[in-house]
Amino acid sequence: MASFFAKLFGISSASTEKATSGGAAKTETYADCLIKAAPMREGSQFRLAGSIEKTIDGEIRVRSFIRADLFTSEQDAIDATLRKAHQIIDQNGPSLFSDDAASRPV
Repeated sequence: MASFFAKLFGISSASTEKATSGGAAKTETYADCLIKAAPMREGSQFRLAGSIEKTIDGEIRVRSFIRADLFTSEQDAIDATLRKAHQIIDQNGPSLFSDDAASRPV
């Protein structure tokens, strides 16, 4: 019975879950990097989240980010994620991928 109410009211055992809409994830290339917008659903809102990928010496390096910003529209969250990724790339420049870590948060 509890799972019925959880589904009815959108309550999840995890406090956040990845958005599941078919068009949710959007990718874009910027400054030799691949940006992937992947907003996270939190109740009826979407949290700004995504990743920046770059291939260096045949190895893919990933920098992921999650921010506190919440949006009522999934498309607004995607648009803001792409803008935030551009800002991260512009502010950090080459140092964003200068370490040897394959993956890390920024």
